[in-house]
Amino acid sequence: MSTQESTPSAADEAAAEAMLAQVGSAAGQGPRDVNLDVILDVPVTLSLEVGRTRLPIRSLLQLNQGSVVELERSAGEPLDVYVNGTLVAHGEVVVVNDKFGIRLVDVVSPAERIRKLK
Repeated sequence: MSTQESTPSAADEAAAEAMLAQVGSAAGQGPRDVNLDVILDVPVTLSLEVGRTRLPIRSLLQLNQGSVVELERSAGEPLDVYVNGTLVAHGEVVVVNDKFGIRLVDVVSPAERIRKLK
């Protein structure tokens, strides 16, 4: 995943709106009345990113058990939550019944997620 995010152009936004309109019209509905029932059972991959770093291959090859890799994120900052590679929220790690989980502290708006699609 790239750390750079591109700003969507007006053409990208228009294309996203056109795709929504096509889906809605194919279902016989307007773009805002789309029936999502057909996709509700489609599995997606949810992943959490603790942090990132860049290092040369030389340093990568020198890593061994016990090595520490410093990340570009401070301790206590929220984790990024991605669904199929798209940022959807920020959260914090919690422990529930001896298993790790995540508590969402900020959710990216659906409009913003659509704008980030290419």
